[in-house]
Amino acid sequence: MTATLPSPAPRTAPAASGDRGVLTISDSTVERIAAHAVTEVDGVGGAASRVLGVAVGGEDLDNSAKVTAKVDGGTATLDVRISISYPMSVSRTTENARRHLMRCVEEFTGLTVSHVDITVTALHTATAEAGRVQ
Repeated sequence: MTATLPSPAPRTAPAASGDRGVLTISDSTVERIAAHAVTEVDGVGGAASRVLGVAVGGEDLDNSAKVTAKVDGGTATLDVRISISYPMSVSRTTENARRHLMRCVEEFTGLTVSHVDITVTALHTATAEAGRVQ
């Protein structure tokens, strides 16, 4: 016994890029990508929590850095708050973080990162300081 199948519909050419729609990447998406990417840099930890500009509770080594992103068209700017391991060079570590952030955000989103501000909120040692009982 044989079966006859209907012929498939003819394929059409893909729509021109302008006819397919618009891709919008939110600020919060860029912030999450950047917060994860910056912790991949050696010596970088989470940012110290701040209240009225004063660090409280110490740095948050287990969590990601604090990142604020602003997306405008195809360009993003980042404001990043991190801590750095002591005795690593602050300038070298922040420059490595800046390059890594720009590369990762551009790779994952296709946005051009035009500016990255980095604030170092704390220096931390490899071992946690034990509190002293008085």
